[in-house]
Amino acid sequence: MTDQQNFVIVGAGLAGASAAKALREQGFGGEIRMLGAESHRPYIRPPLSKGFLAGTDELDSVFVEAEGWYAEHGVTLDLGVTVDAIDPEAQFVFLDSGEAVMYDKLLLATGSSARRLEVPGADLDDVFTVRTLDDSQALRAALAGGGKRVVVIGSGWIGLEVAATARTLGNEVTVLDRGRVPLASALGDELGQVFLDLHREHGVVVRSEVEVAELLGDEGVAPQGGADARGRSAGGGSAEGADARGSVSAVKLTTGDELPADIVVVGIGATPNIRLAEAAGLDVDNGVLVNAALRTSDPNIWAVGDIANAFHPVIEQRVRSEHWANALNQGTAVAASMLGRSLSYSEIPYFFSDQFDLGMEYSGYSALARGASVVYRGDVAAREFIAFWLAEGRVVAGMNVNVWEVNEAVQGIIRRANPVDPARLADPGVPLDSL
Repeated sequence: MTDQQNFVIVGAGLAGASAAKALREQGFGGEIRMLGAESHRPYIRPPLSKGFLAGTDELDSVFVEAEGWYAEHGVTLDLGVTVDAIDPEAQFVFLDSGEAVMYDKLLLATGSSARRLEVPGADLDDVFTVRTLDDSQALRAALAGGGKRVVVIGSGWIGLEVAATARTLGNEVTVLDRGRVPLASALGDELGQVFLDLHREHGVVVRSEVEVAELLGDEGVAPQGGADARGRSAGGGSAEGADARGSVSAVKLTTGDELPADIVVVGIGATPNIRLAEAAGLDVDNGVLVNAALRTSDPNIWAVGDIANAFHPVIEQRVRSEHWANALNQGTAVAASMLGRSLSYSEIPYFFSDQFDLGMEYSGYSALARGASVVYRGDVAAREFIAFWLAEGRVVAGMNVNVWEVNEAVQGIIRRANPVDPARLADPGVPLDSL
């Protein structure tokens, strides 16, 4: 009987918390133990580069559940613990404290880590990443009051959101882009230009097709041996030896240009935390491989969230998504599978972004959208439009920009996969529901 079983969740983020909640809602009465490396109870990440970072959202707003929820629902929440290894054969999880935790069923929700900047000087003080709540709290304090020279390395979603927030707070902001147009890999050049124009209109300097050579310290030289973009972000305070290391003062490009900087934010992507899964012998490839039921190659282990490279039954391809909605939806859905019920996870990937006065929602299959034609409905110049990606006459992705309460209809068009007349798709007079 499952009510006598022990379920262990490695990872105390949104995906793990959503799974614990869904297990209780679906009647599981056994033990649930969550193991989290951070000191904070589960929280959501979007505010870390948006409202919380800007100071408009309070700390309590980022947490998944109220502090007392876990104890009230019989969920043991162990924070600040590190899982060293998993023994799938014996069904034990081993902690760095030496404790061996037995499980009947195990859920891996270990998330991702910010990708490190591998250049000299990356360990200087005032070099930040934005991945954890501690990261965001430290950067929020540094940006407060404005007047700082901020250089953002990376022009993806996190980089642009942080740039917009920093600029709104009254800082001088420069974004460094390795490519020609921000977000080109996600949206294509044409839509990437929309975001490029947006940032430039708000006073952000965007340097395209540039590479960082090193970060310079107070004395104009990069410290030796540093290749870890942490600075104060490692734990919300200056690391030991920070006085000797010094603070960042400039970013040096491969061209030799030096850009003065009081704060550097590294936003060059994230890597899935698959070390435990790989060491345990689970099948991995760009994440942990799971089937449509979110089960790994071991019948007693499941994986969700950032690390799950899941077979999607609709497009018959694997999809790994690092966005908030995926953590929420997969975490909720996996409970049924862990309880022995049928699951074929087929949610359409979704994410959103807010930058200056532009808000957007994106739904769809990015793998299918690459190389697809784009049809616009609305006014692109005014930044009030919907973009649809068409592949073989079918909508495979859609993005609504400053047009609201249409995402459900956009997802409906994608889900039904009917051939669509591009002229009707572009015509605002044709109801989306009719398509």
